[in-house]
Amino acid sequence: MNTAHAPLPGTERQLDRLLAHYGDSHRNPTNELIHFIAIPAILLSIVGLLYALHPWVAYAFVASSLVYYAMLRSTVLWVTMALGTVVVLAAVRGLGAQLVPVCAAVFVVAWIFQFIGHKIEGRKPSFFEDIQYLWVGPLFVVTRIYDRLGVRW
Repeated sequence: MNTAHAPLPGTERQLDRLLAHYGDSHRNPTNELIHFIAIPAILLSIVGLLYALHPWVAYAFVASSLVYYAMLRSTVLWVTMALGTVVVLAAVRGLGAQLVPVCAAVFVVAWIFQFIGHKIEGRKPSFFEDIQYLWVGPLFVVTRIYDRLGVRW
């Protein structure tokens, strides 16, 4: 665990436990690099496909995701994810008529790479154990970047 976010003894958050468990199956540098690209791509594609169903479906999804992130008690990460949501929604709106074909292709290709990464890692994806790890993945990417920058989260 990076000291930029190391909790005081006896104060470990659920967030810290989730990220530690997620990190256990993402130690290989190639797998981690794949995740740094594929996770944001998958997030974009999911929001885009939901938006194609109806914009309010996408808004409900991102709102519920932000509620989940708020429950993890990290203001820095919540703000980061809220800002990321704005960027993703803007990108989705910017795709216009190409929304569905682009998001469908990105979804399939990114998941293929995710599974290749886990084949390299030799460990199954965390979400096979618990679906909430689908929401932890984006936090994993953000916290790894913040750790490298020395940002406390």
